[in-house]
Amino acid sequence: MTNKIFLETLKSNFSEAVRVIMANKVRTFLTALGIIFGVAAVITMLAIGKGAEQEILAQLELVGVNNIVVTPIPDEADENESDSEEEDGATETIRFSKGLDLLDVESIQKNISTVKKLSPEIIMETYMIKKGRQSPVKIIGVTNSFFETSNVHIGQGENFSEVQAVNAMPVCIIGEKVAKKLFTGENALGKNIKVKDVWLKVIGIIEEKLISETAQENLGIRDLNQDIYIPIKTFLVRYRDRKIISDQPLDLGGGGIIVISGNDNGPKKRKPRGNYHQIDKLTIQVNNSNELKATAEVVSKMLRRKHNGMLDFEITIPINLLKQQQKTKQIFNIVLSIIAGISLLIGGIGIMNIMLASILERTKEIGIMKAIGATKQDIIMQFLSESILISLSGGIIGCILGIVASYILELATDIETIVSMGSILLSFLVATFIGLAFGVLPAKSAANKNPIEAIRHE
Repeated sequence: MTNKIFLETLKSNFSEAVRVIMANKVRTFLTALGIIFGVAAVITMLAIGKGAEQEILAQLELVGVNNIVVTPIPDEADENESDSEEEDGATETIRFSKGLDLLDVESIQKNISTVKKLSPEIIMETYMIKKGRQSPVKIIGVTNSFFETSNVHIGQGENFSEVQAVNAMPVCIIGEKVAKKLFTGENALGKNIKVKDVWLKVIGIIEEKLISETAQENLGIRDLNQDIYIPIKTFLVRYRDRKIISDQPLDLGGGGIIVISGNDNGPKKRKPRGNYHQIDKLTIQVNNSNELKATAEVVSKMLRRKHNGMLDFEITIPINLLKQQQKTKQIFNIVLSIIAGISLLIGGIGIMNIMLASILERTKEIGIMKAIGATKQDIIMQFLSESILISLSGGIIGCILGIVASYILELATDIETIVSMGSILLSFLVATFIGLAFGVLPAKSAANKNPIEAIRHE
C-alpha cells in the first residue's frame, strides 16, 4: 500500500512538473541549453576517445608491438659532410658506406640474441599491364617473415615456398585491391600478371587490411592492399640490385660508386650517390618489448661499424611513436572533458536559477499547498521533479545532438568516432545528477517558506 501511494505521489509530481514546464517552454528550453551542449560534448568526447583508442590498437597491430624499423638515408649531396678535404688541392679522403644490405640482415640475425625475426624489404614503384593498359603499382621484395612481422594474413593461396624463394622464381602474392582491379569477377589464383617486363604467377592473395590515411602518414605504413609482393631474391635477380655497380654517375637506381668532380686546380667535391642501399626497409622483431631500446642501440652501433662510421640509416621504434600519439590524444580528451564539465556546470546553474525564479513566482501557490496539508517532503519532491525533468529533457536532446555531431565530425575530418551505449547511459546519469544536485537548494528553499507569509505574498 505504501509503495502504491509513493508511486501515485511521484506520478502526480511529474504530471505537475510537465504542466509547469509546458507553460514556460521558451524559458525552460533556454535553461536546458547548458545541459544539452554539455551532454552532447560528453558523448562526442567519449566517441573521439573510443575512436582514438581503437585506432591506436589497429596501428599497433599494423606495426607490431615488438618491432624496430631501420630505414636507409639516401645520399643527398651534403657538401658540409665531414669528408676531409685539403685546401691546397690534395686528394681528399672520402668515407665509403656500402649501404644497408642483406649482409647486414645476416649479421644482425647471427649476432644479436634478442632478435626474433628479420624482415627486409625492397620497394620499387613501377607499373603493371592489363589488356595493353598500364597502371601504377608498387612491387615489394620480401621474405616470408614480412607477413608475420606486419600481421598480414594470406586469405587465399599460399606463402612463398623455399624453392620459389631460393631459385628466384617469378611468383607473387598480391593485395586484395590489386586482385579486384586486375581480375574483376574471377579468381586471381594461378593467373599471370605482367609487372614491368616480367610475367609473375599469382600464388596468393592477402586478406584486406583497413589502413587509415592517418596511420599511413604518422607511421610510414603503406596501403598493403595495393601492393604486389615477390621473393626478395626474385626482385634482385629479375628487377634491380643496387649493389651491382652501374655506369651512371649519380647512381639513381644503379651501383654504389663515388664520383669525384673538379679539375686539377680546383677543389674536389663528392657527387651524390643517390640511393645506394640494397634494401629500403628492415623490420626487426624482438622477443620482448622491454628489449626494444637495448636492441635498437646494439643494432645502431653494429650498423655504424659496418658502414664505416657513417650514419646513413635511421632507427625508429613504432610503439614509442604510438605512445606519444596516445598521450597527445589523451590530453586532447582531457581538454574536451573540461569543456563538457564547464557546459554541464553552467547548465546546472541555469536550472538552479530558473527554479529559484519559479519559487518566487509561485510563493502564494506554495503557501496554499502547505495550508491544505502538503508536507516539506511533498514540496521538495515537487520542485526536484521539475529540475530533474528539465535535465532529462536536455539530456535526451543532448544525446541526439552528440550522436549527430560525432557522425558529422567523422565525415568532415576523418577522425574516427565510436558512440557506445555506455557513453549514452553515462550522459543520462550525469544529466539526472545535475538536475538533482542543482535542484535540491531551491526545493529546500520552497519547503522552508512560512505558509502564512507565502499566502500573503503578492
